[in-house]
Amino acid sequence: MRAVPFPGDPPITPQLVRDHHLTDEEYGCIEALLGRAPTFAELGVFSALWSEHCSYKHSRPILKTFPTAGPQVVQGPGENAGVLRLPDGWAVAFKIESHNHPSAVEPYQGAATGVGGILRDVFTMGARPVALLNSLRFGPLEEARNRYLCAGVVRGVGDYGNCVGVPTLGGEVDFGPGYGGNPLVNAMCVGLLREADLITAAARGVGNVLLVVGSRTGRDGIHGASFASEELTHESERRRPQVQVGDPFTEKLLLEASLELIASGHIVAIQDMGAAGLTSSSAEMAARGGVGVEIDLSRVPTREPGMTPYEILLSESQERMLVVAKADRVTDVQAIAAKWELAATPIGRVTDDGLYRATWKEQVVVAIPGQRLIDDCPVYTPVAREDEAIVRLRAAAPPASHLPPPDEVLLQLLDHPAIASKRWVYEQYDSTVQASTVIAPGGDAGVIRVRGAEFGIAVTTDCNSRYVALDPYEGGKAAVAEAARNVACTGARPLGITDCLNFGSPERPAVFYQFREACRGIADACRALETPVTGGNVSFYNESPTGAVAPTPVIGMVGVLARADRAVPSHARTPGDVVLVAGVTRSELGGSALWEALHGFVGGTPPRVDLVAERRLVDLLVAGAERALFRSAHDCSQGGLGVALAEVAMGGPYDETGFGLDVDLSAYGLRLTALDLLFSESHGRAVITAAPERAAAVVALAQELGVPIERVGSVGEQGGAVRVRLRDARVEHPVDRLREVYFSGLPRRMGD
Repeated sequence: MRAVPFPGDPPITPQLVRDHHLTDEEYGCIEALLGRAPTFAELGVFSALWSEHCSYKHSRPILKTFPTAGPQVVQGPGENAGVLRLPDGWAVAFKIESHNHPSAVEPYQGAATGVGGILRDVFTMGARPVALLNSLRFGPLEEARNRYLCAGVVRGVGDYGNCVGVPTLGGEVDFGPGYGGNPLVNAMCVGLLREADLITAAARGVGNVLLVVGSRTGRDGIHGASFASEELTHESERRRPQVQVGDPFTEKLLLEASLELIASGHIVAIQDMGAAGLTSSSAEMAARGGVGVEIDLSRVPTREPGMTPYEILLSESQERMLVVAKADRVTDVQAIAAKWELAATPIGRVTDDGLYRATWKEQVVVAIPGQRLIDDCPVYTPVAREDEAIVRLRAAAPPASHLPPPDEVLLQLLDHPAIASKRWVYEQYDSTVQASTVIAPGGDAGVIRVRGAEFGIAVTTDCNSRYVALDPYEGGKAAVAEAARNVACTGARPLGITDCLNFGSPERPAVFYQFREACRGIADACRALETPVTGGNVSFYNESPTGAVAPTPVIGMVGVLARADRAVPSHARTPGDVVLVAGVTRSELGGSALWEALHGFVGGTPPRVDLVAERRLVDLLVAGAERALFRSAHDCSQGGLGVALAEVAMGGPYDETGFGLDVDLSAYGLRLTALDLLFSESHGRAVITAAPERAAAVVALAQELGVPIERVGSVGEQGGAVRVRLRDARVEHPVDRLREVYFSGLPRRMGD
C-alpha cells in the first residue's frame, strides 16, 4: 500500500525540506528511493535518521579505521553498547554518549536525560548498570551563565543517577573559553552481565509483536536528533520545548522490567527509544534483522491529546522501550511489565516484505524500503585542512616574563579550575550505592568489585582538549594513553574503550582535519595498547556564535583488576614509604596548564606520546599491583610532576589531613629548569609509593620491563610538610595549606 498524507499535514515545500535540515541533493535521493514525493511523516523519518546524530554521514568512513576486534570483544560497534569479556563467564557492557545541545538550553533536564539514555543503552544489552561516569566542559567560571550551566548540569547528573541507584564512580570536569558558547555533557554507563545472557536489538521472527513498554509518548523532544545536528545560535533558547524531561523513578522500574523480560525468554530483541524515538528504534531494529515492520501509530499510548503520526514517530519522550516479543508470549510480557507498574502495549509486528510501514489505523502514512532507509543515507567526505593559525600557534611560546618562584606556581596551579579538586561536583553524586565501590571519585580511576568474584573493574574518562587543539594526532593518542595510565594506576589491565568525539561543524575544513587526525591518533594508540573501540558517539556541530567548541574526543576506558582487594589508591598512606618516579621528564610545556594558568596562553608543541613507553608503564603498574608491591600509584598529567606529588601527599577528599613528602630532585632531570622539571606534562610517567622493604623489588621490576625509574624521596608524617629540593630552588608547604587551596578552588568560584 502506498503512503498518503495524514489529514492536516502541511504540503511538502522547499522551505519545509530546509526546515528539516535536508539538502536539495538529499531530498532528491529521498524522491528517487521512494519513486514519489514523501509524506510529511516520511519527511520527518528521513530528517531524523539522516541527521548527523543518527547517521554519522560525515564520520562513518573515519570510524571504520578504528580497531574493533580482539579476543576480549563480545560485541563491537553497531549495537546499543559495546561488550567485553571478563573472567568467570562475566562480561561488561559500556557506552558513552553526548547530550550537549539540550544541556546548553536546559542544563538540568538536558544532563538528567543524558544519564537516563545511557543507562538504557546498557541495560538493553541485558547488563545491570553498576557505574556511571561523566565528562563535563564549561566556559570560564568568572561568567555567571557558565556557573548557572555548571550548577544545573551537575545537579541533573546527580539527581538522576542517585534516584535510579547507580553509583557515579568517576569522570572529569574542565573549563575553558572554547566551551563558553557550547558546554559539553558526556555521560558514560558501565554494566555487568553474564556473557551467555547477552541480547541484541535485531528484530526477527515474522509475526512477532512489537510492544512499547514504559512511559506514554508526549510532545517533548520532537526533533531532538536534528537539534543535536545543528549549530547553537542565539535562537536556540527557543528549542527548550525540544529538550526531553526525565523521570528517574520510572527509569528504575523500566530497568528492572527490561532485565526480567530479557531473562524470561519471552522477547527476541529490545531497543531504547533514544534519539529519534520510535522512528530510530523500530527502523534500526528492522534493518539489523533484515526484516520489515508495520506499526499502528494510533495504538501508541500518548499523554497529550491530538498527537499526529509525525509527532508520535519523532517524539523523544524518555523512559520508553521497544520490545519484540514472541507472538505467543505477549500476555507474558504484559504481565512482567504490570508487575513493575508499567504498560506494555502491542503496536505492530515483524513482516517479511522489508518495508518500514507506519499506519494510523487503516491509513498508511509511512512506507519506506527499510534497509535502504538506513543504508542509503548519503555519506560525505569533507575537505580536511589544518588551520594555518594553529600551525603558527604550535610554533609559538608565551611572551617572556618574570614568573613567581616554583612554590608559588604550585599553589596557583592547585587553584586553577582545570586542576583544582572536583569534590564540589562529585560530592553531589552517590558513589557508594550498591555497596561495591572499592575506589570512589577523587583518584585516578573508579574501581568496583564484582560480587561473588575475586576480580574487579576500573573505569575512567579522559581527554586534554588543549593537546588536541594544538596537535590533534598527538592529542588523540594522549587521550587514550592517559586513560590507560589512570586505569593501570589502580592495578587494572586496560581492556577497551568507548569514545565521545565532540567537535564543531565537519563542513569546516579545519574542524574536519582535527576530527580525522584525532581519530588517527586514537586508532594508533588503541592498536598499541590492545584496547579496541567497542562503540561510542560522534557529536558534531558543537558551534555557537563565538565559534567551534574546543576539539574534545573523550575516551571512556574499562580495565579488569585481577584482585579487587589489591586495588591501588592514588594517595600516600604510610609514613616512611619510598617515593619513586617512573618514566622520563622532558622539557614539554607546550599546551601545559602552567602556560594557561600563568600566561593565559594555549600554544606551543604539546608533549609527544611514546606508545611503546606507555605500554611498558602499563605493564609495570599492572604487574606491580598483582605482586602487591605498591602502596599507591598516581599518573602525572595536568600540572606535571609537581602537581602529581602534591596530589599524592594531600590524600583523599574526605581525609582529615594528608602526609608530608620529602623529595630530592636535585639529581633528577639534570638538563631541565625548575619549572620544566616540576610542571612539564611529559607523558608516560607515574608517582609510586612503596614500603621500604619492597622498593628494591619495584626498581627491579621496572628495569626488567624497560621503564626508567628513580627513587626520589620518602613519605613523611601525617599533617607534615611537602618539601621538594631542586638544584636551584626549593618548594615547601604544609600539606594542610595545599589541601586548603586545592579543595576550595571550585566551591569558591561557584559561590559556595
